[in-house]
Amino acid sequence: MTDTRLEALKLSAGYGKHLVLEELDLQIPTGEITAIVGANACGKSTLLKAMSRLIAPRNGQVFLDGQAIHRLPTRDLARKLGVLPQSPVTPEGITVADLVSRGRHPHHGLFARWTSTDDEAVASALEATQTLALSDRPVDELSGGQRQRVWIAMALAQETEILLLDEPTTFLDINHQVEVLDLLTDLNHRRGTTIVMVLHDLNLAARYADHLVAMLVGRPHLTGAPEFVLSEDMVRDVFGIESRIMIDPTSQRPMMLPIGRHHARLEQPVSGV
Repeated sequence: MTDTRLEALKLSAGYGKHLVLEELDLQIPTGEITAIVGANACGKSTLLKAMSRLIAPRNGQVFLDGQAIHRLPTRDLARKLGVLPQSPVTPEGITVADLVSRGRHPHHGLFARWTSTDDEAVASALEATQTLALSDRPVDELSGGQRQRVWIAMALAQETEILLLDEPTTFLDINHQVEVLDLLTDLNHRRGTTIVMVLHDLNLAARYADHLVAMLVGRPHLTGAPEFVLSEDMVRDVFGIESRIMIDPTSQRPMMLPIGRHHARLEQPVSGV
C-alpha cells in the first residue's frame, strides 16, 4: 500500500460557468483522518464531490491507486471508496434497515445472494451508530439527527477502505457529534480506514484529525498536522477573524478561541495603570 492512494492533480471543478476549484493539488494520507476546513463557499464540499466522482472535473484529475477515478467501473470504485454527501436524498418510504442494507450493494454481483457477512455488516453499522432500535422505522419519519446517523450507518455498512463524509455532524447535538467522531476514529484505528471529512468546527477538526486541509478561495491554503495548520495567522487569513490558540487540555491538540469585536477591547491594555 502506498502512502497516498487518493490524490488530486491540477484539479479544476465547479458548477455551470462558475469555477470553484482551480489548479488544485492535494494528496490524502493513507490510513489517517483528514479534515477539510474553511469559510463558507471556499470549495470544501466541491472538493469532496470531485474526489468522489459526484461531479466531473473541468481540468486535471483525481487518482485512486494511480488510476483516474472517472475511468474506474462504478462498482469497483464503490468497493474502495464510500461517500456520504451533504444532503443525501432519502428514497420515499424506505426503512432504516433497508437503507443501511444498500451499503452492501457494491459487494454483490448480478446474481450474488445476501449472506451472513452482509447481515453482520449491517448489524454492526446500526449498533455503532445507535440506530438498531430504529431498524423498522421509515427514514422520512426520523428527526434530522437520527436520519444523519442512519446515513452514516449506510456508509459504514459499505466497508470501504476510504470514506469521504461531507459534514457528518450536521443536525447532531454536541453529544452525538462527539459520538460520531469517536466512531470514525475507532473505524480508523481498528480497520485503518482512510477518512476524509468536511467539518465546520475547527476545534473538533483539530482534536480528531491527523491531517488538516485549510481551504481558501478554491485552493488549499495550508495542509499538515493540526499543530502546524491551526494558528492565529491561518484563522485570520481563512476566516477573517482574530483568535487565540491554546492547547486543549483534553487532547493536547491546538484549540482556537475566536475574538469578536465585543471582546476585542478586553484584550487592549488599559492606559495609566
